Amino acid sequence: MRELEDALNERELEVWLSLSSPNRIQAFLDDIPYSADPIYRCPLSVLRDGRAHCFDGALFAAAALRRLGYPPLIVDMFAERDDEHLVAVYKQNGCFGAVAKSNFVGLRFREPVYRSLRELVMSYFEDYFNVERERTLRSYTLPLNLKAFDRLDWMVSDAALEAIAQRLDRLRRIPLLTPGMIDGLSPVDERSYQAGMLGVNMDGLYKPRRGDGGKDG
Repeated sequence: MRELEDALNERELEVWLSLSSPNRIQAFLDDIPYSADPIYRCPLSVLRDGRAHCFDGALFAAAALRRLGYPPLIVDMFAERDDEHLVAVYKQNGCFGAVAKSNFVGLRFREPVYRSLRELVMSYFEDYFNVERERTLRSYTLPLNLKAFDRLDWMVSDAALEAIAQRLDRLRRIPLLTPGMIDGLSPVDERSYQAGMLGVNMDGLYKPRRGDGGKDG
């Protein structure tokens, strides 16, 4: 944490120190543009560039939550015919909440009111859909503690982030739905679709292709 704060200029440090609660961290992520850039940004780069996609945003949130005394935990959610989604998770009074950057309205902040990790992840199900209006969420990982990557300076080095992405790909995925449930899913209705797409960056959308079996980041 000291290495990150020592690298910040006066303006960046002022912003960083203002992130004094999970909802203020979320507000910061909501205020910066969603990035369609095919690169990873560490928390330092997010502050400097003022943009992030879901991977960058989750790591930034985990770092900011760490400053507030929470362990830096991230959870990966996997989808069919869609992008995966990464969130930073935290617990208050024994319940899970989450902070996240997303191109979709409904895949961002969660208050710490969920009694289990599965309950938290399932709260994203209805709002997790692709441009074909398919409900796509299928599985998730247990939390990954980013403390394990401190030796790679993940908070200040973009080069360290590929190692985190590779570790996430190797984690066991916990399924959410049975094949029968998947077969019976209905498409997202027009009103919910338009609400979820409010303010979306079209360049950052996953475009399903015919015969596409899904994208696992």
